[in-house]
Amino acid sequence: MQKLFRLLPVLVVVSIIVAWSFPLLALGVRFDLWGVLVALPLMAGAALTAAIIMGLAGVCLLSAIRRQEQAAVHRAILVVLVLVVPVATVFHFGLKASQSPVIYDVSTDWGQPPAIAAISNVRPDSANPLQGAADVKALQSEHYPDVQGLVLAQSAASILQKAVFVATELGWRVEAVNEQAGILEATDRTFWFGFVDDITVRIQASPEGGSRVDVRSVSRVGKSDLGKNADRIRVFLAAIKS
Repeated sequence: MQKLFRLLPVLVVVSIIVAWSFPLLALGVRFDLWGVLVALPLMAGAALTAAIIMGLAGVCLLSAIRRQEQAAVHRAILVVLVLVVPVATVFHFGLKASQSPVIYDVSTDWGQPPAIAAISNVRPDSANPLQGAADVKALQSEHYPDVQGLVLAQSAASILQKAVFVATELGWRVEAVNEQAGILEATDRTFWFGFVDDITVRIQASPEGGSRVDVRSVSRVGKSDLGKNADRIRVFLAAIKS
C-alpha cells in the first residue's frame, strides 16, 4: 500500500490533465481544431481513465484513513474532487442519451411544419437531412408531449417583434425575418462543442382567434440531440408567453 501512496502525487497530476481534457476536446471541436469523430472517442477514453483513477484514489483514501496517513488522505481527496465533476457530467449525458429519442428535428406542428432556412438559406448541404412527421412525430409525442404550438391574443406583428427580442436575448443569431409571412429564422450554437442548430419561428392567425406561434428546431449534426431542441423550444415559448 505504501507504493500506492507514493503514486498519489502522480495521480493528482494525471487527474488534473484528464479533467482538463474534457473541455479542451469540446472547445477544439467548437473552434475547428479537430472533428467530433476525433473528440468523442478521446472523451470516452478520458472518462474510462478518470473512473480508474478515482477507483485507485478511493482505495488509497480508505487505507490512508485507516492508517492515519494524513498526507495520503489529502491527496486522495484532491484526486476525487478534481475528477468528480467531469465524471458526473459524462455519466449525466450518457444517462440522458439512453433516455432520449433518436431524433434531431423537433416541431410544434407536424401537420404543417415550419420550413427551415427557406428565407436565409444558411443551412449547408452537409447538414442532417430534415426529418418528417413519419420519422419523428410518434417519438416526439411520446417523449415531448408538452412541445405544442402556443396561441396568444396579440397580433402576429406584435408577437413577431417580441420573438425577435426573445431570440436575441437567448443568444440566437437572427438570420432572417419576414414580417409579411410572420417568419423568423435563426441559428443557435451549443455551448461546448459549438454545434449549430437551425430554428424557424412561424406566427400565423389562429382559427381560435389571436395568433398561433409554432417553432421548429433542427440539429445539423448528430443522430440524437439529447433533448436540446425540445428544451430550446420550451424556453422560447415560455419567454414569449410571459
